[in-house]
Amino acid sequence: MKKTAIVSCYFQHNYGSMLQAYATQMALDKLGYENETIDISGFNTEIKKAKLLYFAKASLTSDILLSKIGMAKNVLKKKFSKNQYASNSKVRATKFDAFSKMYFRLSEKYSSKAELGEKCVEKYSGVLVGSDQLWLPGNIAADYYTLNFVPESVNTIAYATSFGQSSLPKDSAKKASIFLKRIKYIGVREESGQKLVKELSGRNVPVVCDPTLLFTGDEWLSIQEKEPLVKKPYILCYFLGNNLPHREFAKRLREATGYKIVALTHLDEYVKSDEGYADETPYDIDPADFLNLVRNASFVCTDSFHCTVFSILYGRKFFTFHRYSKNTRQSTNSRLDTLFNLTGIEGRMMSGNEDIEACINAEIDFSTVYKKIEKIRKQSYNYLIDALKAGDGEKHE
Repeated sequence: MKKTAIVSCYFQHNYGSMLQAYATQMALDKLGYENETIDISGFNTEIKKAKLLYFAKASLTSDILLSKIGMAKNVLKKKFSKNQYASNSKVRATKFDAFSKMYFRLSEKYSSKAELGEKCVEKYSGVLVGSDQLWLPGNIAADYYTLNFVPESVNTIAYATSFGQSSLPKDSAKKASIFLKRIKYIGVREESGQKLVKELSGRNVPVVCDPTLLFTGDEWLSIQEKEPLVKKPYILCYFLGNNLPHREFAKRLREATGYKIVALTHLDEYVKSDEGYADETPYDIDPADFLNLVRNASFVCTDSFHCTVFSILYGRKFFTFHRYSKNTRQSTNSRLDTLFNLTGIEGRMMSGNEDIEACINAEIDFSTVYKKIEKIRKQSYNYLIDALKAGDGEKHE
């Protein structure tokens, strides 16, 4: 029996990225579909070169350009520095790599996208791309997550795949209008993505939940320690942006509660605002440990989509902050807007200037939230089942 191939960013040293990639594998396992995640290592250089060429040629807005320059500097810092930041980053990287090796079932190594494409017909009943921000302009240019390498005779599915932004540059939009018509089944994660697909391809596609939401908090216990990693009450801070008011909010929360701040710091890059505000900053934390920290926190402060997701699944008192301003092209705010619309949660988006006592006393009716999540979860599974059945030879619409 042929397998379903998963195209995902399983290798990304980011808690949300790795957990959503693992959730996609978990979902196919749950549905009884034999699957494997495509090992990207043999042609990752090919993909990186295409992305670099895109960023070199593209007429970028200054905020995106500065972001990419910052990331490039960060790679060099980690690689060549001998300071504490570089040392700590290596500790965390080792934990990510160990988690990836333990939990992902990877395919054989392919030397190129072309070789992978040739093997698709004999090996795979379908190729599924998802989820996360895999249709960003740079990824469209790299032409892997577009599934253009997959022969027409093989079923193709996009599950909860995201553009990461509400609009695309002209060249990216032109390429997207082509690959969006080739993929047989498309389910997107955000309402903004739903509009983009309609605009670019004329297709009406559903919004499905992020794969991490396909499972309950209890189901996620299967990969984590049952006992809390941190014993005393604490405030978990997981910030990816460089926004000082968000850390100041956490400090005021500490003052009001007496709870210590446990922060995961300097995640995507070195962030100056991460220095000095937390009581504990552990680095030996893999994605399973991350879940444990969220589950057992008294409060969670974050600007992360996936940290917000797991805070909801574990019924935590959480406060979410916008990482970017709304008029920034690289803004990922739309995924949070969609999440809160799906769950019916209101009043959890913070600026950092709110009254702490009012925030502490603000409750969420999680029983109602979980009913809404169960509804979108069922709809999402139904979409996935219908899409996968096409690979078994059943006709799709």
